[in-house]
Amino acid sequence: MQVANVVAEISSREKILDAAENLFARRGFAGVGMREVAEAVGLSKSSLFHHFRSKVELYAAVAGRILKAFEERTTEALGSSGDALVRFDRWLDAMIDTLAERPTRARLLLRSLFEDDELAGESAEEKEVDEIIQRLFGSVARLLREGMDHGLFRMASIPHLLQSLVGLLVYHFASGEFGETLLRQSLFSPAAVKKRKEEVKALLYSGMLTLPDRGRVSSRI
Repeated sequence: MQVANVVAEISSREKILDAAENLFARRGFAGVGMREVAEAVGLSKSSLFHHFRSKVELYAAVAGRILKAFEERTTEALGSSGDALVRFDRWLDAMIDTLAERPTRARLLLRSLFEDDELAGESAEEKEVDEIIQRLFGSVARLLREGMDHGLFRMASIPHLLQSLVGLLVYHFASGEFGETLLRQSLFSPAAVKKRKEEVKALLYSGMLTLPDRGRVSSRI
């Protein structure tokens, strides 16, 4: 395949994923049809099936693209220097920045938590998504364990901490008009994102840290 054709193929795929992400984020897996996705991109339904063989494959590709963005950013944060608290602080920044980049990300991820019953989890694409999720949760779980073992974090149930982190990070950016009305500001402006980081860290560190003054992470970097 010529280079120009490869570039065109990638471009078409990305346009499809963008359109599908917007639609799935608004109406969920069951509420979107392949014909609607095709029309949003200006393709025929048969052309769409050339790129994605089924709606399940398309949905998994959309979710996988989002999760890969998280994995790329958080891997960099966790691989940086510093103790467990410094790296966890950077991990929080990476998670929040990735969520704030595209309003559709949090909403689609939140919807996906309630739509597991509609997806069999048997396709190669779905299995790849599951593998990324396992890596994402596994890496931060190991970091939390390291922090506890070194006396930086209070001993606590790591699965419960992970569950709390999902709610604390994802729901905020998925809350849409309700969240903006409650907070009386945009959720995605630079000032709002900065404020969210401060509030999340203040809440987490007040309960997680063995010594309160360790929450001043900037002085430790």
